[in-house]
Amino acid sequence: MMELRSIGESDGFTFWLAQPEDYDAVMDISENIYGGNDYLPHRYHSWMTEPNRVVILAKREGKLVALESGLVVDEGHTVVVEGLRVCPNERGKGVARIIQRWVQQYIRQLYPSVRVLRLTRNNDSGPEKLAKFTVLGKRAILSICGKAENLDSFLSILKAKLDPEPMLTVLDEVQLRGLLLDSELGSRLQLPGDAMIVDWQPLQPIESNLEVFQRRNLTWLADRSVSPTFLSVHTPPYPVPYNGGSLRFNIDLFGTSQSLAHLALVSHLERVRGKIQGVVWIFVYMHRSLWKGMREYCESLTDVVSFRDYWEQLILERPF
Repeated sequence: MMELRSIGESDGFTFWLAQPEDYDAVMDISENIYGGNDYLPHRYHSWMTEPNRVVILAKREGKLVALESGLVVDEGHTVVVEGLRVCPNERGKGVARIIQRWVQQYIRQLYPSVRVLRLTRNNDSGPEKLAKFTVLGKRAILSICGKAENLDSFLSILKAKLDPEPMLTVLDEVQLRGLLLDSELGSRLQLPGDAMIVDWQPLQPIESNLEVFQRRNLTWLADRSVSPTFLSVHTPPYPVPYNGGSLRFNIDLFGTSQSLAHLALVSHLERVRGKIQGVVWIFVYMHRSLWKGMREYCESLTDVVSFRDYWEQLILERPF
């Protein structure tokens, strides 16, 4: 095998393209990130081969210090940056800024067509970080947690509260492609920043991103297959490190209908109930006007409980 070489040096660090064999070292600097709900242990190896993705490591004296990744989307005009992490004893020393700058320089060389940098953060981000970006939109997050054995009773309670009228349809690839070609989709669904945020990745609803969505094995539901006023999508449940091993399940809602939001939650949960084992952390991302009603809808006497009060997902952008 050809000897791996660093791709550059700066500020006392060497920078490397991440490799599968770096997994253990990356996990070592990622301990307790996101309160145990870190997605990277599950995604790292797929990132190694994902088209148009760059994953860079920063090392000092041979020791891994930081990681950052960028995915080029939107017909090559946007880079979505994600995955930033710095080893605990190096945090607060400017390391994040150094690797972010290097990653951006490297992406400029590989993808000169990129004009915009986008990312998502939660509202715990301080004003100093947000000041560098334009906030394109905000969504509310509902967070609930429970055990697999309580999911059936939880669903029974939710279904008993449903409005009998609304219906949702599963979209196939052809129907989804048609939606992404609909120039009025963003305004009709009130998409934040005219972007479709799926599992924290903000992508424009355009045909060139269909291949990115297909990689994720997503399930899409809509109130109708043509000109929908409500759309929802879930990512298959995936393992996270919390408490030695749990599952995370993300549901993204687009639109402002409270009754359809309730139905979407039930519909997505029913589609994965057979895949849920142990503890599952459920995150529902939605228009801010829906949060109070969704929180009340999910209140029950079961052991599926809310574990965090109101918080938000922000979509941020700046020129690249």
